[in-house]
Amino acid sequence: MTSTLQPAHPTEAVKRPGRWLALSVLVLAVLLVAVDATVLGLATPYISEDLEPSGTQLLWIGDVYSFVIAGLLVSMGSLGDRIGRKRILLCGATAFGAISVLNAYAGTPETMIAARALLGVAGATLMPATLALIRHLFHDPRERSLAVGIWGAAASAGTAVGPIVGGFLLEHFWWGSVFLINLPVMAVLVLVGIRTLPESRNPHPGPWDLPSVLLSLVGMIAVVYAVKEAAAHGFAWPTLGAGVLGAAALYGFVRRQLTLPSPLLDMRLFRNRGFSGAVLADLLTVLGLSGLVFFLSQFLQLVQDRPPFEAGLAELPAAIGAVAAGLVAGRAARRFSVRAVVSGGLAAIGLALAVITVIDASTGYPLLGAALLVVGVGAGFSFTVTADVILSSVPKDQAGAASAVSETAYELGAALGIAVLGSIVTGAYRDFTAPAGTPAGAHESLGGAVEAASHLPAPTADTLLTSAREAFVHGLHLASGAGAAVLLITAAAAWFLLRNQRLETGA
Repeated sequence: MTSTLQPAHPTEAVKRPGRWLALSVLVLAVLLVAVDATVLGLATPYISEDLEPSGTQLLWIGDVYSFVIAGLLVSMGSLGDRIGRKRILLCGATAFGAISVLNAYAGTPETMIAARALLGVAGATLMPATLALIRHLFHDPRERSLAVGIWGAAASAGTAVGPIVGGFLLEHFWWGSVFLINLPVMAVLVLVGIRTLPESRNPHPGPWDLPSVLLSLVGMIAVVYAVKEAAAHGFAWPTLGAGVLGAAALYGFVRRQLTLPSPLLDMRLFRNRGFSGAVLADLLTVLGLSGLVFFLSQFLQLVQDRPPFEAGLAELPAAIGAVAAGLVAGRAARRFSVRAVVSGGLAAIGLALAVITVIDASTGYPLLGAALLVVGVGAGFSFTVTADVILSSVPKDQAGAASAVSETAYELGAALGIAVLGSIVTGAYRDFTAPAGTPAGAHESLGGAVEAASHLPAPTADTLLTSAREAFVHGLHLASGAGAAVLLITAAAAWFLLRNQRLETGA
């Protein structure tokens, strides 16, 4: 089956005035989410020291946002198609900023987990709306590819700005300050967005089906929870029960969508091989990457003893590579092919992750920086082209739901990656041998070991830190190797799934 995209309708070639200014507002929304995701990794050692979460609670702090957002993205994307994408974007941005304050002032691990979950509810409104509005603003295929590239570059820039600004704040203020940087971005987004963004919605949307919303939410959260618990603690009856519940809910969701006259998600979209292949590539790519991203900041700070600001700068090559690649990805896909650009990008990420399996506390920065640059370039090419494929494969009226599928794949991959690869790191770490008299919390996380060492005699502290760091690096090697294997397999799958796929060329 050939999935070549059809040329744009001639009446769609009209270029909307002010579209680039409107795009700048959407870029701010992307920055809002990207900055929040990246500063959490830098702040994790401080949160661990201050709130003293268990290892399991620390993983929940890291991935509950992704759990909730993955469960609600399709529902919120469909809601935006119905009530207006501009409206849901601005309401979501306002809520995102307000809930960031709750994250900043969380006083217990339980409060922090709850605050991250609420932030996921607000975040679920943002990303589908931004991509759907790009589909509405840019009818010319080449302009749309550039807009998607800028959108993706903004997300990558956020991964650079977040650690640098967050590192500066962590060196001068308390860890909660990294969440408060969302507030000025949110304020500018709302004030400018009110004036510049056009409203768009499906003219014949049908009702928003609440049972479908509940089935999607329960299904996604239960399945991801089951995977997380199985990876961390093995199979048990509660874990199996959660998995069965989630699978049943998702099955019910799909069946319901096939019978509703106006479904939340049109399942016929998945008949397009290019659409399905792009979604699958995104999910597996983020799964392979997310464990590395979550633990790399801890490696830089707690293993190599870099201060937070320096650790943020150390991650900059990945963002630079992603920005540069994202801006030229559409042109490269038209000149070569979609599958060549996507598969090549994924293979590059896989090889770079393989390099991470040989780093240790004494590894010089050039090797790590080069690996991160390659990761960024590969991700920039792959994610930009798959987003363009997904966005171009559907009618404008379904842009919100289709964008939500893309973002669901991203968030689900992140949650599964942190759960599975993060559990590999945690499992390997817990096995290290600690000297006598070491507090039990030292085995929960590397941050806990560093905190425990500060209260021990120097010889005992040195022994504890050496053992804990070696165990953490061993776990990072295992997770990076698993991620590399996932990325290389995904590159091969994308080569076949995206065969004959083409981007629109326009008039």
